[in-house]
Amino acid sequence: MSLSLSASPQQPSEVLAQIEALAVRMQAVRAELGRIIFGQQVVVEQTLITLLCGGHVLLVGVPGLGKTKLVETLGTVLGLIARRVQFTPDLMPADILGSEVLDEDATGRRSFRFVPGPVFCQLLMADEINRASPRTQSALLQAMQEFKVAVGGVEHALPRPFHVLATQNPIEQEGTYPLPEAQLDRFLLEVRVPYPDLEAERTMLLATTGAEVARPVPVLSVEGLLAAQALIRRIPVSDGVLQAILDLVRGGRPETAANETVARHVAWGPGPRAAQALMLACRARALLDGRLAPSLDDVVALAAPVLRHRMALSFSARAEGVALADVIAGLLERLG
Repeated sequence: MSLSLSASPQQPSEVLAQIEALAVRMQAVRAELGRIIFGQQVVVEQTLITLLCGGHVLLVGVPGLGKTKLVETLGTVLGLIARRVQFTPDLMPADILGSEVLDEDATGRRSFRFVPGPVFCQLLMADEINRASPRTQSALLQAMQEFKVAVGGVEHALPRPFHVLATQNPIEQEGTYPLPEAQLDRFLLEVRVPYPDLEAERTMLLATTGAEVARPVPVLSVEGLLAAQALIRRIPVSDGVLQAILDLVRGGRPETAANETVARHVAWGPGPRAAQALMLACRARALLDGRLAPSLDDVVALAAPVLRHRMALSFSARAEGVALADVIAGLLERLG
């Protein structure tokens, strides 16, 4: 159930064999997820891409589309310790990170002891993350970027791997606090969760309302996922794909855009972290498709999930009814 990587330098043929073995194993992971999650193939694929890249994902969709079920199933299938936190306006940073408590031993000596919070897991579901106050939202910033938290001036390392799968409801914004740009940039992908199609919803009804409900089984281990994350970074990328990523990301910045639409309508564009995310995500998508190197099709398919939460339209663009999706589509057209 695990993939192993040699610590010594490897020959290209050995790396190729490991990539092929990982592709087969990930097909088994997708099959097991598809047995539990119905009609969300793109969502499952993009979430797996994020985990293979070692990143965090923001799931955006209305209630009842299986976002919580997806996270729970991923925890089981990938062999990860998963926890869920319901974000509410009264949630405090200590409710996520943990806190220090005062202990007294038998001799009467007192000392502080750190009690870890739910963030000390491998797969954290931050449900409706935008319902918590900015102070509580920012408690995750250090954890998402540095994989550690600081409480009482002492740093505590998080388990590895560590992934945040956060959810947002796009239709009910009353009583919410929009995520700051710095935190949005920490999410590798923003994944839109749509309604399932008719056939998928029919299958789901039959499978989930009967006397027996299917339960997921482990397919990968923690060691296997860590090995896969290391292997993803060894997948080669052609100069053409590299240049396309650079052109796309740099073209989305008003300061360097050759596109007049971007210069006029975009308030701020994607930073270098977007290019890093797109590079890794293209490698992971190629592997999930059984290919040994990414192509321009991967760049096109992942451009919107990588860019849409890392760009913002100007006030005048919103007043004119310009959509960010149209701006990204225009950037893709210029790639040829």
